[in-house]
Amino acid sequence: MEAVLTLIAGPSVVLEAALVDAARDALSGVGIDSARPEWLEPGHACDIEFQGSTDQAEAAAALAVGGAPVDVIAQRTLDRRKKLLLADMESTIIQQELLDELGKLAGVGAEIAEITRMAMAGELNFSDSLRERVAMLEGLPITAVAAVAAEISLTPGALELVRTMRTSGAWCVLVSGGFDVFTGKVAKMAGFDAEFSSQLRVYGGRLTGQLVEPILDPDAKANVLVRTVVSRRTRLRASLAVGDGANDLPMLEIAGLGVAYHASPPVAVRARSRLNHADLTGLLYAQGYRRSEIIFGESP
Repeated sequence: MEAVLTLIAGPSVVLEAALVDAARDALSGVGIDSARPEWLEPGHACDIEFQGSTDQAEAAAALAVGGAPVDVIAQRTLDRRKKLLLADMESTIIQQELLDELGKLAGVGAEIAEITRMAMAGELNFSDSLRERVAMLEGLPITAVAAVAAEISLTPGALELVRTMRTSGAWCVLVSGGFDVFTGKVAKMAGFDAEFSSQLRVYGGRLTGQLVEPILDPDAKANVLVRTVVSRRTRLRASLAVGDGANDLPMLEIAGLGVAYHASPPVAVRARSRLNHADLTGLLYAQGYRRSEIIFGESP
């Protein structure tokens, strides 16, 4: 069949066979023929191949799932296993918002966190808000950056996502409006092939409150995706992009599979696909990987 619907349960949740059957019945109810369910991980992730509209299938299945902590992604099966991953860093590959953490050390944590929240929800221009937040860090010693970097932790499933995709031949890129002093470390921790980011200006061992222009804004993220597709001689439909903020939407919109990860409602509603419950291994199940194919391991 030409399309597939994937149901993925959140952590510590059992995906009941009855719920899978309800989703399949919902497809039938809107006139969509489907195949028997195929379990990618028993009790956790399941595929239902079907013939018909992906939008209609996803909407019908989402209604059937109701309030259960289960994610629903419908897509075409062509190029389902992606050859390129483009991933946002903060609150996606890692659990922190690092600019917010720097703000705490500068005594302006609450102010910066609120601007971050508004920017990620699309309420503020990303570039302007980034410059505003960085200006509030003027004079912060570079040792504070090292202290924040030491506390970085990967999001559950991040290591498995990158390792598994790379082992299958995909090129994995970390792309962030954040700073190279952090992306280099995170890229190494998670095993990315390349990383792109913005850069802080430093003078005399302290932050100047300025950025090196140009910064990596939302359009630049999308441009990185397009350039990488060309340089890797692949296709946009063979790419996967994931992020949590409004600044990620341009790249999510043009990727073959663009997924909003635990995003705010204004961002999630604009994305074509979303993971609201599963960890980042959900992106592997969305590509049809079985649990036995996922490479688990500890971060270096």
